[in-house]
Amino acid sequence: MTLFSGLSAFSITPTDTAGRVDTATLARLLERIVVAGVHSIGLLGSTGGYAFLSREERRRAVAAAVESVGGRVPLIVGVGALRTDEAEILAHDASKAGADGLLLAPMSYTPLTEEEVFQHMSAVATAGGLPLCIYNNPGTTRFVFSDDLIVRLAEVPNIAAIKMPLSADGDFRGELVRLRARLPADFAIGYSGDWGAAGSLLSGGDAWYSVVAGLLPAEALALTQAAMAGDGAEAERLDRAFQPLWSLFKEFGSFRVMYAIAELLDLCRVDPPRPVLPLQPDDVARVRAAVDHLRM
Repeated sequence: MTLFSGLSAFSITPTDTAGRVDTATLARLLERIVVAGVHSIGLLGSTGGYAFLSREERRRAVAAAVESVGGRVPLIVGVGALRTDEAEILAHDASKAGADGLLLAPMSYTPLTEEEVFQHMSAVATAGGLPLCIYNNPGTTRFVFSDDLIVRLAEVPNIAAIKMPLSADGDFRGELVRLRARLPADFAIGYSGDWGAAGSLLSGGDAWYSVVAGLLPAEALALTQAAMAGDGAEAERLDRAFQPLWSLFKEFGSFRVMYAIAELLDLCRVDPPRPVLPLQPDDVARVRAAVDHLRM
């Protein structure tokens, strides 16, 4: 496995109401992921609420993660920020603390041009000095990477992978063939959007950047292994078990659902950062039923 392949499990980042990271609880969550045998850990991604955290709290989270994981599993750290200089600093912080790779989304309040995103990504990749994965997440950034921009960025030193959104038409195989025809052979293409994991991996995607694996790593790993082995029947069977949970992810957003799962599994009892609100009791009951269905 390479750094940007296989199952990458993205953890929530437990904090108090003032935004201070609970490093002891974070360490427990990460230990659970490591023991399950995932291929990498994604820290401070969207599931980790990176946009809600100060630089100091991000540094504390990375330090705690590096100490907890202890090199047993590669650690990929999100370094997105509104300003390029801030993202450069975060990339340097993560590298200095011992991260193995970086993840970068083009955050912005003002819509960005392709040239602005190119220069932003290039600067942060240089500052971090680590393998960097482009985070193509138009659902939150409102920026869509064109094929031409991906190809151009793949030529930048340290930029080694892309985390793609689910294909709009479900044609993962066609998208992968199209992109790989223009990209270096060692440039990794993986997908986020958990409900498309089986399809993307069976079609030849290099990685599943998984939300649910942050709290249910063993179950997500079973799906990953089946799909990467080309066992379509088993992958589809496991994916069907996930369907009630995928439906809730789509309805409420996976971020909110993950906080409910953490409490239901008695892993931690923290609310998402405001202004995001926790799910209501009736909806939490639906999450419980979905988790129970998965484990039947």
